[in-house]
Amino acid sequence: MNTMLLSIHWNPNPELFNLFGISIRYYGLLWAVGIFFAYMVVHYQYRDKKIEEKKFDPLFFYCFFGILIGARLGHCLFYAPGYYLSHFWEMILPIKFMPDGNWKFTGYEGLASHGGTLGLIIALWLYCRKTKLHYMDVLDMIAVATPITACFIRLANLMNSEIIGKPSDVPWAFVFERVKEYGANGEILPAIPRHPGQLYEAIAYLILFFIMIYLYKNYSKKLHRGFFFGFCLTYIFTFRFFIEFLKENQEDFENSMMFNMGQWLSVPFIIIGVYFMFFYDKKKKKIG
Repeated sequence: MNTMLLSIHWNPNPELFNLFGISIRYYGLLWAVGIFFAYMVVHYQYRDKKIEEKKFDPLFFYCFFGILIGARLGHCLFYAPGYYLSHFWEMILPIKFMPDGNWKFTGYEGLASHGGTLGLIIALWLYCRKTKLHYMDVLDMIAVATPITACFIRLANLMNSEIIGKPSDVPWAFVFERVKEYGANGEILPAIPRHPGQLYEAIAYLILFFIMIYLYKNYSKKLHRGFFFGFCLTYIFTFRFFIEFLKENQEDFENSMMFNMGQWLSVPFIIIGVYFMFFYDKKKKKIG
């Protein structure tokens, strides 16, 4: 049987609509929706724990810029340091310099989740220094909300037809029509069915979100400080490690590695997560 007939042909226009010459893309919209839902979840936790509103107000800005800066620098330094260290301004600004000396606006073409996680952790440390809240309490609250944002980010990747999976003959394989593949002589090859790795991750993170909400509603006062943070890191990056076996490498240099860059970068986060789940001082009680 022709597996192409069983596959999902995927070719959405990444632009949702154009407003007065400004392109509104699914990618940016889904990012914004994910952050909005996380904002609402964390706000609920602050009210539930009776933390004063003025301490919540600056949290969004710390999280937004921490994730954005960390994710951008993570992509540039982890996946393409040779290029970006010699094109410094393209790492900082959402532009690309053209061979003729001109430049064009491209948006940030490349954001790494590992870098975004590290950037968020650093930003929250700065936030806690300012507000005097306990660092681990804030990390726990953010961890409860993080999976919903991660879910929408992977849906954004799906709408952009990026971070594609390896060839597959499963009935739910996606044929990413916009992804160009070239033969040995430079000819464009027909698109083939692939694992929708972005969708696998989105579903996994949505499940984690519901688990987090259940645990928070029923066991938040019984679980030790740092548990939610540790559980979030362990779940997300363990899943990320194994899902990478079904995804194409993002850069050519990864083809010669035993594990790709995403897998190597996941290992430290898994170790940190396990520590906070099982070995962090359980006598430190949570607030609220």
